Amino acid sequence: MLARTKPKQTFGFPSREQLLAFIKDNPGKAGTREIARAFGLKNADRAELKRALRSLADEGAVEKRRHKLHKPGTLPSVTLADVTGRDRDGDLLAIPTEWDEEAHGEAPKIRIGTVRRPKPGEAAGVGDRVLLRLEELREPDQEARYSGRVIKILTHAKKRILGIFRALPTGGGRLVPVDKKSLGRELSIAPSATMDAQDGELVAADITKEGRFGLPTGRIKERLGSLKSERAVSLIAIHAHSIPNVFSTEALAEAEAAKPADLKGREDWRKIPLVTIDPVDAKDHDDAVFAEPDDHPDNRGGHIVTVAIADVAHYVLPGSALDREALDRGNSVYFPDRVVPMLPERISNDLCSLKPNVDRAALAVRMVIASDGRKKSHTFHRVLMRSAAKLSYTQAQDAFDDRTDDLTGPIKKPVLDPLYAAYRTVKRARDQRGPLDLDLPERKILLKPDGTLDRVIIPERLDAHKLIEEFMILANVAAAESLERASTPLVYRVHDEPSLEKVEALRELLRTMDMSFPKGSVLRPSLFNDVLARVKGKDTEILINEVVLRSQAQAEYSAENYGHFGLALRRYAHFTSPIRRYADLIVHRALIRALKLGDGALPESADLLSLNEISARISAAERRAMKAERETVDRLIAHHLADRIGATFEGRIGGVTRAGLFVKLDETGADGFIPARTIGDDYYQYHEDRHAMIGRSTGETYRLGDHVTVRLVEAIPVAGALRFELLSDGRIEKPQRRKIGGKPERSERKRSGQKKRTPRKRRG
Repeated sequence: MLARTKPKQTFGFPSREQLLAFIKDNPGKAGTREIARAFGLKNADRAELKRALRSLADEGAVEKRRHKLHKPGTLPSVTLADVTGRDRDGDLLAIPTEWDEEAHGEAPKIRIGTVRRPKPGEAAGVGDRVLLRLEELREPDQEARYSGRVIKILTHAKKRILGIFRALPTGGGRLVPVDKKSLGRELSIAPSATMDAQDGELVAADITKEGRFGLPTGRIKERLGSLKSERAVSLIAIHAHSIPNVFSTEALAEAEAAKPADLKGREDWRKIPLVTIDPVDAKDHDDAVFAEPDDHPDNRGGHIVTVAIADVAHYVLPGSALDREALDRGNSVYFPDRVVPMLPERISNDLCSLKPNVDRAALAVRMVIASDGRKKSHTFHRVLMRSAAKLSYTQAQDAFDDRTDDLTGPIKKPVLDPLYAAYRTVKRARDQRGPLDLDLPERKILLKPDGTLDRVIIPERLDAHKLIEEFMILANVAAAESLERASTPLVYRVHDEPSLEKVEALRELLRTMDMSFPKGSVLRPSLFNDVLARVKGKDTEILINEVVLRSQAQAEYSAENYGHFGLALRRYAHFTSPIRRYADLIVHRALIRALKLGDGALPESADLLSLNEISARISAAERRAMKAERETVDRLIAHHLADRIGATFEGRIGGVTRAGLFVKLDETGADGFIPARTIGDDYYQYHEDRHAMIGRSTGETYRLGDHVTVRLVEAIPVAGALRFELLSDGRIEKPQRRKIGGKPERSERKRSGQKKRTPRKRRG
């Protein structure tokens, strides 16, 4: 039954209090349909109900997540949490791993119930990261607001610490942890426990003794070398985020024992000239494509597009050691110098890499595309294929532009031209659909042979990239549609629409720029695209792109479908990269089960509950990987700039807070900070609605997206932190009048005793 408590009123329109009570009693389950059913409302009442719910959302009484209504600041029923301590009765206490303190205040505490006879994996301890099933306490106390049951312990408290060794003149030394949160204080290293580590070297140490008084002691177990090497920098991120990077002996044994698939139970597609198109430095090739004109008289001008994906499910069976490793990792993690793969190289770089002229097992989808670009129908097949060519994006693009080479010349007319023709057709449907169209280029780090940073580039976005992207999206949609049709559970890739408060913040910013954003209409990506089109080529283009991006929700995995807002799709599932994403492997298994395609099927025991738990884990793993990758790049660039203190750089303001300005450098894309107290010779006030710092007396303004010149003052490589001094003048806007007798806020004042700088000359 949906509701824990039956609504008191079953006839007539519910009151405000009844709506709020129902939403509170059904966390994560109350949508318009459920509320209407619970209160016996007719179709004629739906419009009034939507207005009432919108009013509650506007006043902040409820918030919408996953197309369901929630009490603001509440947690989902399945939550990732960190165990932080114990309460007065000895029960474990935890806090959610991810929580927006700025929006909702202090993170709520969760009391973890004691299990009398814990099963393996249920006995958590302080410092563990756990997956919990939650219930909100009806009578919260001072120590906890939720009760939780452990579903799975994801990581245990760390006993091995990564840090910088600081030698002492008397012998021995101290270890300064890289991740301050993991320990909170330094380790004392005895002279006999240093492994001859040098001062400033990155080392790994085991804690040997902890006490209530004095520093804990440790013994160095591994010397990892100079912090200037990229190898050390990526190791910091791997350790700090507890990313599994060593495969178990059982998983490696299973991988080595695996044999190439044969034709048994498969269709023979080896004569179809499928090709792979990937980055030039790609080591694995898990997707191949082919297209041809559709000769059916009912589909003139249409195409048949085929996407073949490596059949990982054939090698990684449910419940195997390889499967357990893949779920723990969730996805592959990509650093500039290495990849931490989801699966061993024997699987990812060999048996499941669609190498040219080699037989490989694949799960393929053949899609019939109409002349207007819409998908008319599709079928899935389990096949044995043989890739006709391995192409890079630039190589394929050159061929599309009639610049062929020895490899692309012979296949241009029979293979590449039909691919490009099909892409142009598919693009028409994409343009009609109108997915979110943000223009935010991504940087790529290039390394020298010694592993240090060479330069940062922004790769050109080619039609070859877009072709593969569109074909993969079509295949992902086809997978979700087939599984829904078969009523088989799956993991969706979902993206919620922006929250009302973020949309309102965007609307307020646009109002200050004499631009409007429709109010009260149904949110669609096209509304945001209209705004982006209006600022194209203007000074405010970067600002608006950044703010629109920040207004969006974060995509995630879920066993319950609420659509993909950014792609403007009603159903969407990741199918095209099972080598590097566990979600895709689940979808492959589900298709094998639904279409009766042989071994490796999703177990019958997999249901909505278990897949939601998996979704929570892999969503968290994805966010962990993104953070680790970003921090590694920041540390690497900070190392690169450490010997350029005093140099000047051009950049743009990438963030504005009460504390100061964040600046992104044009040269490297590195982010650095300018404290508010150092900005200039005025009292600067933070204007959240304008994303700006504005001088109270002068009206001098620094706004998100503004171009600035800065001087590097400090670089802290181990933290990936840069501090700048602002050299540019701001734009002049109308001064903000100070209230009589009022004082500037603390964050807006200069620190007492700070020496004022000589006012800068204004630019003409």
